[in-house]
Amino acid sequence: MTALAADLQDAPDPQSPAAAAAGLRTFFNIAHAWGLSGEQQQMLLGCSRSTFYDWKAGRVKAALDRTTLERLSHVFAIYAALQILLPIPERADTWIKKPNTAPLFGGGSALQRMLGGQVSDLFVVRQYLDAQRGGWA
Repeated sequence: MTALAADLQDAPDPQSPAAAAAGLRTFFNIAHAWGLSGEQQQMLLGCSRSTFYDWKAGRVKAALDRTTLERLSHVFAIYAALQILLPIPERADTWIKKPNTAPLFGGGSALQRMLGGQVSDLFVVRQYLDAQRGGWA
Protein backbone atom coordinates (compact mmCIF):
# COMPACT_ATOMS: atom_id res chain seq x y z
CA MET A 1 0.00 0.00 0.00
CA THR A 2 1.36 3.44 -0.92
CA ALA A 3 1.68 6.25 1.64
CA LEU A 4 -1.12 8.15 -0.11
CA ALA A 5 -3.43 5.15 0.00
CA ALA A 6 -2.68 4.69 3.70
CA ASP A 7 -3.40 8.37 4.38
CA LEU A 8 -6.68 8.15 2.51
CA GLN A 9 -7.65 5.00 4.35
CA ASP A 10 -7.06 6.72 7.71
CA ALA A 11 -8.86 9.94 6.71
CA PRO A 12 -12.20 10.57 8.43
CA ASP A 13 -15.33 10.02 6.36
CA PRO A 14 -16.22 13.44 4.87
CA GLN A 15 -19.90 12.49 5.09
CA SER A 16 -19.78 11.88 8.85
CA PRO A 17 -21.28 14.04 11.59
CA ALA A 18 -17.73 14.55 12.93
CA ALA A 19 -16.59 16.03 9.60
CA ALA A 20 -19.71 18.21 9.53
CA ALA A 21 -18.99 19.45 13.06
CA ALA A 22 -15.39 20.31 12.09
CA GLY A 23 -16.54 22.27 9.06
CA LEU A 24 -19.11 24.15 11.11
CA ARG A 25 -16.55 24.99 13.81
CA THR A 26 -14.37 26.50 11.09
CA PHE A 27 -17.33 28.48 9.78
CA PHE A 28 -18.17 29.82 13.25
CA ASN A 29 -14.54 30.86 13.78
CA ILE A 30 -14.61 32.79 10.50
CA ALA A 31 -17.98 34.33 11.38
CA HIS A 32 -16.52 35.47 14.71
CA ALA A 33 -13.49 37.00 12.98
CA TRP A 34 -15.82 38.83 10.59
CA GLY A 35 -18.07 40.01 13.44
CA LEU A 36 -21.23 38.48 11.97
CA SER A 37 -24.52 38.40 13.83
CA GLY A 38 -26.37 35.15 14.38
CA GLU A 39 -28.89 36.15 11.73
CA GLN A 40 -26.12 36.83 9.21
CA GLN A 41 -24.49 33.48 9.99
CA GLN A 42 -27.80 31.69 9.55
CA MET A 43 -28.33 33.41 6.19
CA LEU A 44 -24.86 32.41 4.97
CA LEU A 45 -25.47 28.81 6.04
CA GLY A 46 -28.95 28.80 4.51
CA CYS A 47 -30.48 26.87 7.38
CA SER A 48 -33.43 27.19 9.73
CA ARG A 49 -33.14 29.02 13.04
CA SER A 50 -33.39 25.82 15.10
CA THR A 51 -30.77 24.04 12.97
CA PHE A 52 -28.47 27.05 13.26
CA TYR A 53 -28.66 27.04 17.06
CA ASP A 54 -28.15 23.27 17.20
CA TRP A 55 -25.05 23.60 15.03
CA LYS A 56 -23.79 26.60 16.99
CA ALA A 57 -24.10 24.53 20.20
CA GLY A 58 -22.14 21.69 18.60
CA ARG A 59 -25.15 19.41 18.13
CA VAL A 60 -24.43 18.01 14.69
CA LYS A 61 -26.31 14.75 14.23
CA ALA A 62 -25.78 14.07 10.54
CA ALA A 63 -23.63 14.88 7.55
CA LEU A 64 -24.25 18.23 5.90
CA ASP A 65 -26.28 18.37 2.72
CA ARG A 66 -24.67 19.28 -0.57
CA THR A 67 -25.90 22.89 -0.58
CA THR A 68 -24.56 23.58 2.91
CA LEU A 69 -21.21 22.05 1.94
CA GLU A 70 -21.12 24.29 -1.11
CA ARG A 71 -21.90 27.35 1.03
CA LEU A 72 -19.11 26.42 3.45
CA SER A 73 -16.70 25.89 0.58
CA HIS A 74 -17.38 29.39 -0.73
CA VAL A 75 -17.05 31.02 2.69
CA PHE A 76 -13.76 29.21 3.33
CA ALA A 77 -12.43 30.26 -0.08
CA ILE A 78 -13.49 33.89 0.48
CA TYR A 79 -11.75 33.89 3.83
CA ALA A 80 -8.58 32.33 2.38
CA ALA A 81 -8.50 34.75 -0.56
CA LEU A 82 -8.81 37.72 1.79
CA GLN A 83 -5.92 36.42 3.90
CA ILE A 84 -3.78 36.32 0.74
CA LEU A 85 -4.90 39.68 -0.65
CA LEU A 86 -4.86 41.53 2.68
CA PRO A 87 -2.20 39.88 4.85
CA ILE A 88 -3.00 42.06 7.87
CA PRO A 89 -5.74 40.03 9.58
CA GLU A 90 -7.74 43.05 10.77
CA ARG A 91 -7.90 44.45 7.22
CA ALA A 92 -8.83 41.08 5.77
CA ASP A 93 -11.57 40.55 8.34
CA THR A 94 -13.17 44.00 7.92
CA TRP A 95 -13.07 44.09 4.09
CA ILE A 96 -16.36 42.23 3.67
CA LYS A 97 -18.27 44.99 5.50
CA LYS A 98 -16.75 47.98 3.68
CA PRO A 99 -18.50 49.71 0.78
CA ASN A 100 -17.08 48.57 -2.53
CA THR A 101 -17.18 50.46 -5.83
CA ALA A 102 -16.67 47.36 -7.98
CA PRO A 103 -19.69 46.94 -10.30
CA LEU A 104 -20.49 43.58 -8.70
CA PHE A 105 -21.23 45.32 -5.38
CA GLY A 106 -22.80 48.55 -6.65
CA GLY A 107 -21.39 50.57 -3.76
CA GLY A 108 -22.54 48.05 -1.16
CA SER A 109 -20.34 45.65 0.75
CA ALA A 110 -19.35 42.13 -0.16
CA LEU A 111 -21.28 40.97 2.90
CA GLN A 112 -24.45 42.59 1.58
CA ARG A 113 -24.01 40.60 -1.63
CA MET A 114 -23.21 37.41 0.28
CA LEU A 115 -26.39 37.80 2.32
CA GLY A 116 -28.57 37.75 -0.79
CA GLY A 117 -29.70 34.29 0.25
CA GLN A 118 -28.55 32.29 -2.76
CA VAL A 119 -25.47 30.09 -3.08
CA SER A 120 -24.69 32.10 -6.23
CA ASP A 121 -24.28 35.25 -4.08
CA LEU A 122 -21.42 33.56 -2.26
CA PHE A 123 -20.00 32.20 -5.51
CA VAL A 124 -19.75 35.61 -7.22
CA VAL A 125 -17.87 37.11 -4.25
CA ARG A 126 -15.52 34.12 -4.29
CA GLN A 127 -15.04 34.47 -8.04
CA TYR A 128 -14.32 38.20 -7.69
CA LEU A 129 -11.66 37.60 -5.03
CA ASP A 130 -10.11 34.74 -7.00
CA ALA A 131 -9.80 37.08 -10.00
CA GLN A 132 -8.27 39.80 -7.81
CA ARG A 133 -5.54 37.47 -6.64
CA GLY A 134 -4.87 36.18 -10.13
CA GLY A 135 -6.61 32.86 -9.67
CA TRP A 136 -9.47 31.40 -11.65
CA ALA A 137 -12.19 33.84 -12.53
